[in-house]
Amino acid sequence: MTSFERPTLVRDGVYGHLRRAVLDGEIAPGERLGEAELGERLGVSRTPIREAIMRLTQEGLLVAEANKGVRVRTVSAAEARDTYVVREELDGLAAALAAQAHSEADAQTLRAALNALNAAPGGDYREQTRLDLAFHQGVALAAHNAALADLARGLEQRVALIKHQTRTYNAHPDTEAQHAAILQAILARDADTARAAARTHVRTFAALVMQNLGESI
Repeated sequence: MTSFERPTLVRDGVYGHLRRAVLDGEIAPGERLGEAELGERLGVSRTPIREAIMRLTQEGLLVAEANKGVRVRTVSAAEARDTYVVREELDGLAAALAAQAHSEADAQTLRAALNALNAAPGGDYREQTRLDLAFHQGVALAAHNAALADLARGLEQRVALIKHQTRTYNAHPDTEAQHAAILQAILARDADTARAAARTHVRTFAALVMQNLGESI
């Protein structure tokens, strides 16, 4: 994992560090977490490790199994399907609202996010996924709707688990063009086109995810 900086409140720092490691794919879906090993790696006692694991389990990122310890949760085909049904609606709404409400600062942030994503190394799946999620998060923030932003943050962790489990980010040649279409419509303040472009993008990857999981959408 990336280097750990000891914060004032160790328990909060350990929680944030482990949560980011899961969402970034440093700890992969299905991988087990040992309290002793993590404590030694981060240079902390077992208590903050145990508290962080409990919080992440309550949030649905980890799962505890009797006599087997704790592991990063894997996602079933049914849950993935449900997630992408919701994501299609939410991302479409976010793009439409962003087209109406974005500021010039938002526009600059989105351009930079997409440029960074397009420049990501082809073989670095984790970095591609991190930057992809950052771009979509930027769209949600540009909508300037607090309720939507909260929902998007909650959905992000499910999507991150699915992406790291199925590794489908580069499985379609239209990825870059679809992202560009979303951004172009947002910057043109064309809410209807932005909504349609975002929904098309989600449907494309929902189909790839379900194919990876052996199901149809």
